[in-house]
Amino acid sequence: MKNLKKFEVLTFLSDPKVLKPLLSRLKYKLSGLTLKDRIRILEFCGGHTHVILRHGIDEALGEWIEFVHGPGCPVCVIAQSRIDYALSLAEREDVILATYGDLIRIPGSNGLTLQQIRAKGKDVRIVDSSLATIPIAKENPSKKVIFFAIGFETTTPHTAFLAKRIKEEGLKNLLIVSNHVISTEILDYLLIKGLKVDGIIAPGHVSAIIGAKPWQDLSLKHQTPMVVAGFEPFDILHALDHLVDLIKDKNPRVEVQYKRVVKPEGNVAAQRLMEEVFEVRDNFPWRGFGYVPRSAYKFKEDFSFLDAEAIFPCKYEENTPKGCLCGVILQGKAKPWECKLFGKACTPKTPVGPCMVSNEGACLAYFKYRMAP
Repeated sequence: MKNLKKFEVLTFLSDPKVLKPLLSRLKYKLSGLTLKDRIRILEFCGGHTHVILRHGIDEALGEWIEFVHGPGCPVCVIAQSRIDYALSLAEREDVILATYGDLIRIPGSNGLTLQQIRAKGKDVRIVDSSLATIPIAKENPSKKVIFFAIGFETTTPHTAFLAKRIKEEGLKNLLIVSNHVISTEILDYLLIKGLKVDGIIAPGHVSAIIGAKPWQDLSLKHQTPMVVAGFEPFDILHALDHLVDLIKDKNPRVEVQYKRVVKPEGNVAAQRLMEEVFEVRDNFPWRGFGYVPRSAYKFKEDFSFLDAEAIFPCKYEENTPKGCLCGVILQGKAKPWECKLFGKACTPKTPVGPCMVSNEGACLAYFKYRMAP
């Protein structure tokens, strides 16, 4: 693929002529294994969940593989208490709340969303990048502009870069709430708490930042092989092919399938930027998990002046929407259709939990690719 242009690469990675032989080889390999039960493979990232379901990979390999859906959806894992906190900030007359798009459709404990609050006249802005908050702050000097930042290591460097810009430009009215979470810590926590899987498809975009070594450490600790995969059907099938070999050989190591993007060392410049701005929190709430030790980032002392939580403390308790299994699904303990609300009270138009809101949510994936006419 080295000499192919970008559009040619994408065409290649989804070309049925390429995929069918790869799928046939994988089926042949799986049929040759002696299995008491289906192989359980966790795909950490919600983006992978959507690729697997959209292309029917789970159905094609269902005789041999059970896919377990993980917590790698940054919108889905936002705790209910943090949504309530965002709603309280948005209600203030002196605040402009800015955040990424999917977050505004997650209901709070009172049933309201940021989208509904905005419709009532509160100033809630959707931004497509952290730096888009700078002109908002400059154009509204009498307001406190609060960027409600979310995401795994993929977006953490962007927020760190914004923090440095705020400091350099001396902006006094631009604050940040950090909800940035750590992928390796939540996976470690999940496995420590007893989730049993035979192999793991590790997230490609996160790995582009942190590299392969953190996954290797976890692979050895839990004696579970992993493959870092990209986000095309070819990537998933290719990763599964590698993963089945590692599982067969009982080889707890990490392989990088997504080599066109992921370097073994990751993005060193982004890592240094994160280390300059952030340090690890003692604990942080996750939807479905409760408080998880050392699983999120907070600002270092040099950047504490822009920490919105220092001015507006978050004092909200955790509440789970009645009947919603989103948190259980994120733990790999349930499938979306096992939730009584799924496809009934909870749909993309009337979501109860964030797993039906986010484009990386497992519930939305099943609704789109298993229920849609």
